[in-house]
Amino acid sequence: MIFGNIRNFDQYSFLTDAIKECFAYAKEHSLVDYEKGCHEIDGKRLYFNRVEYTTTTPENRFWEAHRQYLDVHLLLEGQEQIDLNFIQNLEQGEYVEADDFLALQGEKNSSVVLREGDFLICYPEDGHRTAVEVDGPETVKKVIFKVLI
Repeated sequence: MIFGNIRNFDQYSFLTDAIKECFAYAKEHSLVDYEKGCHEIDGKRLYFNRVEYTTTTPENRFWEAHRQYLDVHLLLEGQEQIDLNFIQNLEQGEYVEADDFLALQGEKNSSVVLREGDFLICYPEDGHRTAVEVDGPETVKKVIFKVLI
């Protein structure tokens, strides 16, 4: 996983071209104004989900990981905690290939708090639990870029 802020993107020259495309797209478009839902950039190779939700307690959220896509979470408004652990430290449930969704259960190893402009890149070994409240419930607007591996 890689945690950073889009304002400091020039410090991340080591990232793959596909991930750099995500940040270039974010800088060129007002993503907060996009409708909620799935938006293609380059077909199934690169797209994003524009989401909006209210954060809640960890007990009300679920763990997940992905095998076919990297997740690039980019926070647009609000703040949220994302709990993290490596999938080998978590109990793995059923993998649903059609949704590229691996269900997980267990405890967090660490957490990050995303605020406006912060991003978190999750690789296949990175279990993550999103939408956890920081200082109580709050509305969050963000995009999750999906980058085909």
